Amino acid sequence: MSDTTQSSKAADTSDVQTDAAQSDEEINVRIDDLSKVYDDDEGGVLAVDDLSIDIRRGEFLVLVGPSGCGKTTTLRTVAGLETPTEGRIWIEDEDVSGLEPRERGVAMVFQNYALYPHMTVRENLSFPLRIRNYPSDEIDERVEHTADLLEISELLDRKPSALSGGQQQRVALGRAIVREPSVFLMDEPLSNLDAKLRVQMRTELNEIHKRVEKTTIYVTHDQAEAMTLGDRVAVLNQGRLQQLGPPQQLYDEPVNRFVAGFIGEPPMNFLPADIVPLDDGGYRAQTDEFQIELTDDLAATVDRWGGDPASLTLGIRPEDINDAALAGDAATPANTIEAYVRVIEPMGSDKYLTLSPTAAGEYEFTARVSPASEVREDEFAELRIDRSKMHLFDDETGQNITV
Repeated sequence: MSDTTQSSKAADTSDVQTDAAQSDEEINVRIDDLSKVYDDDEGGVLAVDDLSIDIRRGEFLVLVGPSGCGKTTTLRTVAGLETPTEGRIWIEDEDVSGLEPRERGVAMVFQNYALYPHMTVRENLSFPLRIRNYPSDEIDERVEHTADLLEISELLDRKPSALSGGQQQRVALGRAIVREPSVFLMDEPLSNLDAKLRVQMRTELNEIHKRVEKTTIYVTHDQAEAMTLGDRVAVLNQGRLQQLGPPQQLYDEPVNRFVAGFIGEPPMNFLPADIVPLDDGGYRAQTDEFQIELTDDLAATVDRWGGDPASLTLGIRPEDINDAALAGDAATPANTIEAYVRVIEPMGSDKYLTLSPTAAGEYEFTARVSPASEVREDEFAELRIDRSKMHLFDDETGQNITV
């Protein structure tokens, strides 16, 4: 297996941010220049476009993106359920691209639990081993160990109809774990659970992964799941890798406008402000209604970038827009704007404000402020922008010039 760098074409920019390439000894799964085209009457649909990712041994990697971005197709290709149009899949230093799913040493957990309703939990767990003719004593030992690991030992004699959704999910996980595969593949396994149980199962999945210590590739469209579960997260859009890195890096340093708008809740605001030079050599972001001075560091970034400042869009996360009345001396003319409060959504620990620059509402943006804020709907409010957290995006490529 050759030592390749992790790279791919991006939908919004030619610059895709990934981690540095790993040594072969650290790599458990290598997705190498993978493309997948589905034939149709119009000549074909490109589902995955030149995707390359090196996945470390024991890593929990999450593939995330909107519907149709290629994440499930990628997972199914690793599993052997889809044949690559181009590219190779390596597992444990072996090219498995031409192997059947059962020959790849992987186990898959689907969105649908696919438990056999006429079998008990014990029989469901032992089924993958029985069809492979494992000795009875080894089957019993693996089933007992897996049930103890997942804390479902007391459920072994029940049938799926007598289990809750969370219990059924544990049994589906157990049926994969009992095989002791090299790689776990999970395709939105929590999507059928209610919101509270999904949060609980995210925690349990993290704990199970730490105990099992196996490489896991996990697919979800839910960015909250991706951020809380993944050691690293790969953001896909239109079949192309946008950014690959630790969750906090994706949040703090989104490489392009797509990642910035996808990661984070509420999503990042993109304000139609003009970036104009100042007489003293700095810059400010201004609209007809407000202006914000760029920090010295951000102004230096614009200079280094060297393009036309007028072609930049300002990005700021809702949590970096705060009630100026609560900011004290930190609120200054350089970082304060006035906006019309259209809607207030109390969230307990925060208030979400839907704002517009004027009462006419030419466009809207969001602020996430303290619950102590006393701003009111249908009134103007003074807001402080954390200028150190502002981002600038190239309108043509979508590239974030600040990272």
